[in-house]
Amino acid sequence: MLELLRNKKILIVVAHPDDEILGLGATLHKLINQYNVTTRVIILGEGITSRSDNRDTKLWEKELELHRSNIYKAQKAIGYHSVGIYDFPDNRFDSVALLDIIKVVEKEKAEFGPDVVFTHHGGDVNVDHQKTFEAVVTCCRPMEHEMVKTIITFETMSGTEWRASTDPRNFIPNFFISVDEEDLNSKITAMESYEFEKRKYPHPRSPEALKIVAQRWGVANGINYAEAFCLVRNIS
Repeated sequence: MLELLRNKKILIVVAHPDDEILGLGATLHKLINQYNVTTRVIILGEGITSRSDNRDTKLWEKELELHRSNIYKAQKAIGYHSVGIYDFPDNRFDSVALLDIIKVVEKEKAEFGPDVVFTHHGGDVNVDHQKTFEAVVTCCRPMEHEMVKTIITFETMSGTEWRASTDPRNFIPNFFISVDEEDLNSKITAMESYEFEKRKYPHPRSPEALKIVAQRWGVANGINYAEAFCLVRNIS
């Protein structure tokens, strides 16, 4: 199954800085180094200002600048090829017309020409993740000349696993990618680059927790480490 990604152009569409690492950081590292893929990450939201009662980008100006610089540190740790950074309001994507988000994804898709898109699981508790998924699926409707043949969703720790256990929108992966310790360490290093997002154990974004999750999916599949995904669509 992993061979379907070899030599492909892969677009990763995420809501916030750090989601690209939490969702598929180890897998990205593996694909770049072993499968000759070309990658572009799109980060739609600024990722910080919801920590105030009201959105005031002037109040958060220094933090936003630092947060953006952390994106490039994380990029270096993983080695992905390019990044597009946007400024949709953190945890307020539901206050933006979905069409505005779709237009950004459409523009990026047209310019990059991906074969494959990775994005958030649509059932995450985080509304920005939900809207990002909706934008991607809308933008990649399977029409006659659609270039995107494969859509894959990922879990985002501290957003996916917090969905209520009784909710039918829980993440149920059907596609697992084996990663090694080097891939996992690159993911952890990249995550630690995000000064406002890294946490101490037992938080799900801590280095220890990220390793435990990779071990969990590895054990579930008879290997050491893995990242988990849902294959939403694949046209071959």
